[in-house]
Formats: sequence, C-alpha cells, structure tokens
Amino acid sequence: MTRKSRTTESCKQLLETFFANPRLTKVQKLTFSGVGNRDVYNITAPFQYDGEEVILGRVEERDSEFSQVFFFTCKNQVWSPRIHTHTYNLQDPCMTIIKGELIVGGVEVITAADNPSKIVSWVTQFYRGFQIDSLCHFSSGPGTMKDIRLIELNDGRVGVFTRPQGERGGRGQIGFTIINSLEELNEQTFINAEILREQFVSEEWGGANEAHLLGNGHVGVLGHVACFDTVGNKHYYSMVFSLNPETCEKTPMKIIAVRSDFPRGPGKRHDLEDVIFSGGLIRLSNGRAVLSVGVSDAEAYQIEIPDPFMEYE
Repeated sequence: MTRKSRTTESCKQLLETFFANPRLTKVQKLTFSGVGNRDVYNITAPFQYDGEEVILGRVEERDSEFSQVFFFTCKNQVWSPRIHTHTYNLQDPCMTIIKGELIVGGVEVITAADNPSKIVSWVTQFYRGFQIDSLCHFSSGPGTMKDIRLIELNDGRVGVFTRPQGERGGRGQIGFTIINSLEELNEQTFINAEILREQFVSEEWGGANEAHLLGNGHVGVLGHVACFDTVGNKHYYSMVFSLNPETCEKTPMKIIAVRSDFPRGPGKRHDLEDVIFSGGLIRLSNGRAVLSVGVSDAEAYQIEIPDPFMEYE
C-alpha cells in the first residue's frame, strides 16, 4: 500500500539510509560497436522486439552535447546498431508501450540562430508506431522540459510525468496528470500537470525516467534525485517511489543505486564524475531487478539489485 509522505528528505539523508542498508549486487558494463570512438550512455532498459532484445542509447563525442539516439541489438554480448534503422538527433532516449504501440522519446537541443554550436534550449520529442522502422512524430514538450514520461494505466488512460522548472518547479520538480489517450498529449497537458509537492528540498531537483504499472494499480516511478556540492559538481542518484495515480498520494523516495556501485572509469567532465542516470528497470521473477544506467555521462552499465518496487505492491 502507498504510505503517506513524510517530511521531505535531502540527498544527504537519503544517502544515509541507502548506505545503512547494504545489498547484494551484480554489475555488468555494456560493450558497444559500430559507433566509432563515440560514447554510448543513458541507455533504456532492454525490450523485446521482433524476437530480439533491443535497447536505445545516447551516442556522442566525449567533448560534445550533440548526440544521436541509436537502436542497438546484442550479439555475443556486444551491442551494435540495428541494421537499416533510423537514428534520431536526440539525447536521453526513453520508451514505453501504450495499447501495443511503441512510444519513443528523446530530447532535441535547440541552437542559437547565429551560432549553431551554441545550445540555447531543448525540447522533448515523441514518436509512435507499431514498427521500429515506421515511427512518426506526434508530440512535443514545452521548451526546456526534460524527463517527460508516459505510462498506460489499468483503465487504458495514459499517465504523464513532467518536470517543470523555474517559477513553478525551481531547479526541477516532478509533475503528473492523466489523459484519456495519446491524442490529448500536447503542450498544455504538460504545462497543466499537477506538481508532486514536498518531494525535493529547494536546492535539489529530480525527474522521472521510467514508470512501471504495479500489481495494485499504482505506478512505480524510477527516476533520479540530484544536487550540487559546494564547488559546483553535480551528484545524481537513482531513486524510486510509488504513486497512486488517482490521488497523487506518493511514498517517500528511496535511493537504489549510486556511482560508487560501479567501477571507476572515464567521465565526460570533472563535474559529472558522481553522476548516474536511471535509464530503465527490468523486474525479474525472483525478487530481483536489473537497472540500466548511464555512468558519468560516458559509459553504460546494468546492475542487478533487489526489486525496489516489491514493497509497494
């Protein structure tokens, strides 16, 4: 059952709880080919399509923010671009299935009119279709809003997670609303979503990265909580919580993975060393789950952990 939310906890408090409860993990780095010297990170969880396992990944040069999203398939433990498959000029891909239709999203960067190398904004774009090779654009988020995620609810309606910033959302809050169908997914829907209050302290931020329909009809949210330290470095942690979609009552957040769970490795920049970005989670039948993450904006890993959503069902 959903528990009532308690006083908002900071990253420091959430980390204290996390480290006080050690768990058994199994970590695997993903290997990629067919992308030259570019990095692949911020991957989705694997999903089944046409008899094979597929993931989406963000592909870019180490010194650039201009990325492409590739569909990858795996052979002999190496992930390679899916043959004859379109790539998208997007960051941070996400995917879900709604009424049997594949929904793919990602963040398009917007550059200055007089300087194509300068990023001035970004927009989340959504594509839909029953075949990977025939996806069509159908909706765009508001300017500067990342971490928009969709989920089909028990009654067939669509839950929409948003992340407003600025006057409504500060550094980044999670919003939620319900629409009757994908045809209602428009900019006003994103703007009007109710903010889930008292989730992040004012100097911190977070977002939803993937949503799971739980056995009791509630929604298990996989996301991230983030903060700056005193010298301006970013710290991102994987977290989860459960949401009652009818009442927006939510459980407290809990951290489920941190950068130190993974081996030391390269990072895009010094200020991104302590960053993991939740990409997706596969729940197993044995009380365990496999979390897919981007690490330090340079690598992709999977980590097997206790199923974080079991307690919510």
